[in-house]
Amino acid sequence: MNVLRNNFSTCLLATAALLGSSSPAWSQVSLGAASGFSVLAGTNVTCTAGVVAGAVGVSPGSAVPFTNTGCTIAGATPPATNGAAAAARTAFLSAYAAIQSTSCIPTPGNLDALNLPPGVYCLDAVAKAGTLTLTGPSNGVWVFLVAGALTGTNFSVAMAGGGQPCNVYWAPTGAATMTDSSLKGNILAGDAAIGSITLTRGTLAGRALANVAVTMTGASIVGCGALAAAAACKGNDGDDDDKDHKKCNQGVGNGAEGCDPGHARYPFGSNDEKGGKPGDPGRKGGSK
Repeated sequence: MNVLRNNFSTCLLATAALLGSSSPAWSQVSLGAASGFSVLAGTNVTCTAGVVAGAVGVSPGSAVPFTNTGCTIAGATPPATNGAAAAARTAFLSAYAAIQSTSCIPTPGNLDALNLPPGVYCLDAVAKAGTLTLTGPSNGVWVFLVAGALTGTNFSVAMAGGGQPCNVYWAPTGAATMTDSSLKGNILAGDAAIGSITLTRGTLAGRALANVAVTMTGASIVGCGALAAAAACKGNDGDDDDKDHKKCNQGVGNGAEGCDPGHARYPFGSNDEKGGKPGDPGRKGGSK
């Protein structure tokens, strides 16, 4: 837990520019204060046997605003985040309202096997499945306006051409329910009555922002701060091989290294253990 927080503080300074890129479509979505949260809900957040990399917030809350049952959370949680969550909620709902009236390209169906460039797309409530590929530059923006609920089982999103998960936005008029899926992007479930997010197993690379509740069971969320830090630690060529370790890795596993704490795989630990144990980089021939 402390290792991951250290990773954030060391690497985020070097990668802030990644989240500040812009494009003509970027002005359509401004999360403002909400961008600091990986999970944000209006009534309650319930996390069971999951993982969250980033802050969790609830505002205005309910009798039981936050329940953590066996979750690993690398970030601040209620009540420490209560003040920031209030401002984040206002910003999130403002962003949700702004994009609902945006002109969009009708794109019906389950999205399987589609390859979409940056743009604003209108989706129906058909359950999503298969693999959707989003191809565009690092400052490309994708907005998906869903007429009804956003649901998917074994649905995955792949990024290509340098596209970034945190520049993808899913905005259903109903709830969002993902099961055994690998979703990329920010889910904005802003409906006042049914705007909840339910994630069962699977992963989300981005943010889960809900007007009502967020419920996670066996799911993992890697927030945008962790994604930016991980991208910086991989180096220029986007992989995690040894030639890039010099960017933010001392090459050993037993000291304060920023990107490399000496165990597991970043962002939940080291990016170079390669089968080694804590305190041992796991490479032959020493560090480079």
